[in-house]
Amino acid sequence: MAPLLECRTLTKKYGNTLALNNVSFTLEKGRIVGLLGPNASGKTTLIKLINGLLTPTSGEVLINGMRPGIESKLSVAYLPDTMFLNDWMNVKQLINYYSDFYSNFDVDKAYDMLKRLNLDEKMRVKAMSKGTKEKVQLILTMSRDADLYCLDEPIGGVDPASRDYILSTILNNYNENGSILISTHLISDVEQILDDVLMIRFGCLYIHKTVDEIREEKHMSVDELFREVFRC
Repeated sequence: MAPLLECRTLTKKYGNTLALNNVSFTLEKGRIVGLLGPNASGKTTLIKLINGLLTPTSGEVLINGMRPGIESKLSVAYLPDTMFLNDWMNVKQLINYYSDFYSNFDVDKAYDMLKRLNLDEKMRVKAMSKGTKEKVQLILTMSRDADLYCLDEPIGGVDPASRDYILSTILNNYNENGSILISTHLISDVEQILDDVLMIRFGCLYIHKTVDEIREEKHMSVDELFREVFRC
C-alpha cells in the first residue's frame, strides 16, 4: 500500500532562489506531524506543492500514490496562513459554499463546531474579529473528511485562549484515519499533540523523527531542539 504522502527529491526554485532542496520523506496515515523551521525555510512552499498550488522544479509529490490533481484534491484539506473568506458572505453562506464545492464536507460537523463557538450563522465575515475569522476558516477546513489536513500557521497571531480552542478543534474533528501536517513557530504550544517532526533548514530536510525519538536521542524537548538548531 502506498504511503499517504510521499515527497521524492523535491526541489523548488524561484528564479535563482532555492526554496526547497532535494527533500524526501514519507508520511503514513494516523499521524500528527509538526512542520518546523524559521521564516523562509521552505515550509509554506512545501505545503503549496503538496496541494498542487505550485509545480516542483524537480522531484515529485505523491498523495495516496497520485500526483497532485483533481483526484488528490479531495484527499487534502488545506488551511493557508492568509485570510481567504469573502467579507460579504455570512457563516451559513460559507458552509453552503463549502458543501457544494466539496463532496466530503460534513455540514453537521461544521454547525456543531460553530455552536461550540457560540457564533451566529447570520454573522458576516466583515463583522468578525481576526480571531473569529481564523476559527471559522479552521472549522471549514476541519469539517472535511480528508486523508491529509495541511494547516499553515493555524495558531499564529491569536491569543493563548484561542490557541487552546484551535488545538482542541483540530484534535477532536480530524479524520482519525488521516494525518495532520501542521506548520508553526509556536512549538511549545503544539508539541504535546505531535507524533512526528519534520524540521526544515535552508530548504533542506534537517530532521524527520518521532517526538519520542527526539526526546530519547537528544535528551531534550522538540522546542529545546528547535532553539538549539536555529539559535532562537
